[in-house]
Formats: sequence, C-alpha cells, structure tokens
Amino acid sequence: MNIQKEYIAEFVYGATDGTITTFAVMAGALGAALSPSIVLILGLANLFADGFSMAVSNYLSNKSAGRVSSPFRFAMNKRNPVYTAQATFISFVIIGLIPLIPFIGALWNPFMKDNTFGLSIVMTAFAFILIGYIRGWVTNENRLQSMVETLFVGGTAAFIAFAVGFILKNIA
Repeated sequence: MNIQKEYIAEFVYGATDGTITTFAVMAGALGAALSPSIVLILGLANLFADGFSMAVSNYLSNKSAGRVSSPFRFAMNKRNPVYTAQATFISFVIIGLIPLIPFIGALWNPFMKDNTFGLSIVMTAFAFILIGYIRGWVTNENRLQSMVETLFVGGTAAFIAFAVGFILKNIA
C-alpha cells in the first residue's frame, strides 16, 4: 500500500490539530495581551506536549482497536500502531510549527517582531491550505474544495480561540 495513502488520516488529523491548537494557544495568549515571548513559550510547549499526547493516544487507540472483536479489527491489524503514532506526531509538529514561525523569526528580524500576529495569521492560513491541498492530492478529491474546507474549519477554530482570549483578557 502507498505510504501516503496509508497514513493520510494521521497526517490530516495531526497536522490540522497541530495547526489549530498551536494557533489557538498563541491567539488566546495574544488576545489576553500577553507578551510575544510568553506566546512563543506557550506555543512551543503546546506543540511538543500536545503532539506527543496525540501520538501516544493514537498508538493506544489503534492498539486497543486491534484487540477487540469488531468488523474493523482486520483493517486495524494491518496498520502498525507505532507508525500511525509517528505519522500523527511528525505531522502535528511540522505543520503545527508553521503558525509560530513569525514568533521565532521575531527573535532576529525587526519586521517580524513588529508584525508577528498578522504574519502568524497568514502562516496559519497557509498551513490549512497546505493540509487541504495534500489531502485533496492524496485522496484524488477536488484540491481547491479540500483547501477551502480545511481553511474554513481551521480558521473558525482559530477565531474562536482568539475571541475567548480577548473576552477573558481582563482576568490575566
């Protein structure tokens, strides 16, 4: 089986969640008017801790599903839980890092320092579009539709995170 198709679910799941949660932490912190250095620390902590959590959850759920009697048991036994966990973690961290690139770049680049949030929004949109494109390419679906769908769903989650941080900023 083609490895791209075999692990597309883990890629989409990990990459989308990595982008959403990283941007959510970052946008919520910015909405609460926390400093950019705190945003970067929270973003990186989330990226690796949540990525690992998703990977081990994927591993345990696939391992568990392979041990129960169900119509899906045969399909689950064909997939190695270690590989599905690795695919989830790698896609979560690599694609989930994209929203933080402006905050990392701001450590050395004055333009990025002055425009971190706007650049992060653009980078996050790029990440969602990239996920949608890869999903459409691997599944032979309409790539434009897949990109728009992923951008809409991810953008909605990102907006919710910023709004919650903004509304709650006075308690920080």
